[in-house]
Amino acid sequence: MSSTWHERTANTLGARLGTWYALLFLGSSLALVVVTYVLLASSLAQRDRDLIRSTLVGYAGQFQQGGLPALENAISNDQAAARHERLFVRVSSGGQEVVFYNLPGEWSEFDLSPLDRPGPRTGIWWTDIPRHGTSEVLEVASTYLADGTLLQVGKSSETRVEMLARFRNVLAVAIVLVVVAGAVGGALLTRSTMQPLRQLAGVVQTILQTGRFEARVPVQGTRDALDQLGALFNAMLDRIASLVAGMRGSLDNVAHDLRTPMTRLRAIAERALESRADDPQVYRDALADCLEESERVSEMLNTLMDISEAETGVMRLASEPVDATDILRDARELYADVAEDKGVELTLDAPDGPVVMADRSRLRQVLANLIDNAVKYTPRGGHVALRARLAGDDVVFEVADDGPGIPAEDLPRIFDRLYRGDRSRSERGLGLGLSLVRAIVQAHHGRVEVTSAPDHGATFTLYLPSGRQS
Repeated sequence: MSSTWHERTANTLGARLGTWYALLFLGSSLALVVVTYVLLASSLAQRDRDLIRSTLVGYAGQFQQGGLPALENAISNDQAAARHERLFVRVSSGGQEVVFYNLPGEWSEFDLSPLDRPGPRTGIWWTDIPRHGTSEVLEVASTYLADGTLLQVGKSSETRVEMLARFRNVLAVAIVLVVVAGAVGGALLTRSTMQPLRQLAGVVQTILQTGRFEARVPVQGTRDALDQLGALFNAMLDRIASLVAGMRGSLDNVAHDLRTPMTRLRAIAERALESRADDPQVYRDALADCLEESERVSEMLNTLMDISEAETGVMRLASEPVDATDILRDARELYADVAEDKGVELTLDAPDGPVVMADRSRLRQVLANLIDNAVKYTPRGGHVALRARLAGDDVVFEVADDGPGIPAEDLPRIFDRLYRGDRSRSERGLGLGLSLVRAIVQAHHGRVEVTSAPDHGATFTLYLPSGRQS
């Protein structure tokens, strides 16, 4: 069903793309053809009128200089030299008596009676005489000479009409070719455009059928929109695959770490039931141990919830200006007794003044996790330093110890959920503290970094936006 839906959607989209391309191509081509035809027709009409006008002016000059013989001689010379197409020429005296008349035989069907109407005494006027049953016209320019003689020169549009008819035939063939080219081009464009989408649908289909994320969309490197879509989709698949792998690893670690307290709970309850002791203290101790183990499970689940809320951006933060020195001093006092019992020196180096925009309780939680880890892994006689300073627009917190350090192979993964290196396995813990640190710091739009080398301790550095007014 899914395959049918994808195929139907792709085909419908492809048909629409192909149709729109063909219509756009055909429409633009037709518009170009129409504009070309109109410009050609206008140009030919203007050319005929210019010829008629120039001939009229020339013949008028010849008639005024040499009379009718000069006009007849000029017409004969033009026809002999084939300077232009055949023309209609008529000369009438002031009394409308025709003294010269030249009309090609094939133009005899034109009704010349409109030419007998008087016109303006100055300038040139035009008369168009249609030919019955055709689209041809006889275009005639008329003018009165100085002595009142009427000179008329005209030309049939027959040649122009024939030329435009041939041009229309050529255009008809061209339009057919344009339609074919548009259809073929639309099909090729649609095929080329839809190919990345079909590949994308194929990858989705493969993932849906197999449940695996190894399939990827081929990327051509053209950097167009569809190619970028494929690259982003591949990046999303990489991210999803990474998240799924991390989730599987987290579930495995959760199952592993929950198994221990649950086994202890069961063992404590079984021993209490099997003891058959009359002393109520035995049962109280058993209940106390059960509460301790259940608290450990509850702590793990709550921490996982906090991490998820921080990473998804739904953690509510009551951000306010917080004095970096004060909160670091509070954290030091909280772990002063623990450090003293273990024989670890806990020092504070923070000048007064740096203010950070943060949720006070969440920031205290972050520092507590870092200090707890530092004290826990620092051997007796060691030293843990707490520092704070202002660096540009950030307040920088540092928690540094001179313990055994973090192995290089563990550094890239220490912030992963439930990850505990081989050395930390010997210590009691959930493997969630550093994951929570990073999640809360990122929720504050900050970042956390760690530097370490074996037997040279570790330094965790937090960068949080300062509370200075801009």
